Amino acid sequence: MTDEFDAAGYSSHDIGFGRRAAMLVVDFQRALTEGEFALGRSPYVREAVERSGRLLDRARALGVPVLHTAVAFDGPADLGRWKMPELGEITPGSAGAEIDPKVWHPTDELVIKKAPSAFFGTPVASILRYWDVDTVVVLGCMTSGCIRASIVDAFSHGLRTIVVGECCGDQQQEAHRANLADVGRRYADVVDVDAAIAGLEAIAGA
Repeated sequence: MTDEFDAAGYSSHDIGFGRRAAMLVVDFQRALTEGEFALGRSPYVREAVERSGRLLDRARALGVPVLHTAVAFDGPADLGRWKMPELGEITPGSAGAEIDPKVWHPTDELVIKKAPSAFFGTPVASILRYWDVDTVVVLGCMTSGCIRASIVDAFSHGLRTIVVGECCGDQQQEAHRANLADVGRRYADVVDVDAAIAGLEAIAGA
C-alpha cells in the first residue's frame, strides 16, 4: 500500500519546523489516561503519557508555550452525537477533566472542548495567533479520533504540523499506526521525541 501511495505522489516532502512553535497536547486528561475510568484503560495511551514528559520539559525550558485541551460536557444532554456515552460523565472541574499530572505544569494553558478537533468551537486558533506561532507540535490521544481531527484542522489553518508519534496513543495499536501513516502522507510530519526536541532547539538556537 505504501508503494502505491508513493507512486501517486503522496509524502513528497517534509513540512519541517518554521520560526516559532507551540506544543498542542490533545486530551491527555485523567479520564483517558488513568485506569479507574472506563475510557482510560489503554496501556498504549499510558505509555504515550510516560514518553511525553521529557519532550514537554525540554519545550518549556526552551520557552515554547504548551497548550492542553480536554473534553468536558455539561452532563449527558450536552454530549451531542458522540457514540461514547461515558464522555457525558466528564464535566468541567471533575477529576476526569483534569490534565494528567505527568504532563501538566502550572505555566501551561488549558482549553475545554466538546468536539474531536482542538480547534472546533474553541479559542485555540486565536491563542496560537496571539502567540505568533507557525508550527504546532501535536501529541496526545486518541490517535484515530481527536489527534487526527486536530491535525487536519491545524493543517487547514495553515500551520506547520509536527506529530510526535510515540507521544500519541489509542485503544488499538493498529488504529494508531494506520492513522499516523495516513496523516503523515498528507498533512503532517510524523517524528519521534528526539527529532521533535532537535527541531525545537533549532528554532530556539539552543
